Amino acid sequence: MSDEILVDARGHRCPVPTLKLRRALEAAPAGARLRLLADDPLARIDVPHFAAQLGIEILDRAEDGPALSFLVAKP
Repeated sequence: MSDEILVDARGHRCPVPTLKLRRALEAAPAGARLRLLADDPLARIDVPHFAAQLGIEILDRAEDGPALSFLVAKP
């Protein structure tokens, strides 16, 4: 599956980005790749912690100024 599901949480403060990612993961099929966009600095901590709790792999992580991007795969 090459298409990514975009979860845009820019403009929201934690825990909203993680909650949006959780809802998107629940709705996504197994094997889906989801890209979370966030601009809350706490997402640097919250998203990896959330992924580790659920056993979800972070495939890519990028920062461009205040913009954060996380690519995860649903098991």
